[in-house]
Amino acid sequence: KNVVSLYEGGSNLFWAERLGKELGLEDLWIKQCGNAHTGSFKDLGMTVLVSMVKQMIAEGKNISAVACASTGDTSAALASYCAAAGILAIVFLPKNKVSHAQLIQPIANGALTLSLDTDFDGCMKLVREICSKNNIYLANSMNSLRIEGQKTISMEIVQQFDWEVPDVVIVPGGNLGNTAALGKGFLMMKELGLINKQPRIVCAQAAKANPLYLSYLNGFKEFKPVKAQKTLANAIQIGDPVSYKKAIKVLKEFNGIVEQATEDELANASAQADRTGLFSCPHTGVALAGLIKLLDKKEIKPHERVVVISTAHGLKFPEFKINYHENKLEEVTPRFA
Repeated sequence: KNVVSLYEGGSNLFWAERLGKELGLEDLWIKQCGNAHTGSFKDLGMTVLVSMVKQMIAEGKNISAVACASTGDTSAALASYCAAAGILAIVFLPKNKVSHAQLIQPIANGALTLSLDTDFDGCMKLVREICSKNNIYLANSMNSLRIEGQKTISMEIVQQFDWEVPDVVIVPGGNLGNTAALGKGFLMMKELGLINKQPRIVCAQAAKANPLYLSYLNGFKEFKPVKAQKTLANAIQIGDPVSYKKAIKVLKEFNGIVEQATEDELANASAQADRTGLFSCPHTGVALAGLIKLLDKKEIKPHERVVVISTAHGLKFPEFKINYHENKLEEVTPRFA
């Protein structure tokens, strides 16, 4: 009775036939996780986390609120699921670094919404400190409950392919919980005997927030946080990701690759996809740009079945779309406007 669900999951797997042909890829699919209640894949983790919090409260645990730092999508999911559960949500957002659509979502759902004059990493540091000293439950992806929900993306993909495993799965990476979750899902299915092979996992980062990419270049011998610079892919504008150890472990096990995308590359990749019938968020643009670069490098072969994880709905980023087509984006020369 304490399960909190808003009918998340089951997002469609879109055969991007026309885009694939343009890129020279025979079998390209887009897993549209943005077709969800709050418009992003974060719903998958939040149903598990908020359900468990509701259960803990029912069992007498003193939890006064649930809190998160966010670049826009986590806060929307937390606020919505907490509102459904009757639990106070507190969200910490970096000022002027989320879209208007992302900002209004937690406000509309009644969350205590704090806009702070810092970046995501500063918000993360503050929320961890507050949660450690008060009866406030931390909802960021360092919490394994989030990973348990998000790993179902792997299961959905395989199920939608009639239990066949794709060759490559590409996901944009910021805080890196999704990279870790994808690996966990595929490993669990293999251990259960549901599948007999693993895909190659690719994590694509914005060039302005690329600590995992830099670590990949040195063979993951060391990982150093970076100062994330302003990027159009604001949800992955994270220089000190909390799930980097889990992500690196997954990438090593899955023969993984890390690629990066410049502002020009991610914006044009997103717009090119839009021209074939999609409506891609900038973070999906990062993943698509990574795909294009890896095809050029022949790391991905034309005959391979590739799934790109589209993490959020393009409607959450109207400014990005408008400014692209009005040629108002810095460092971007629009080729598909």
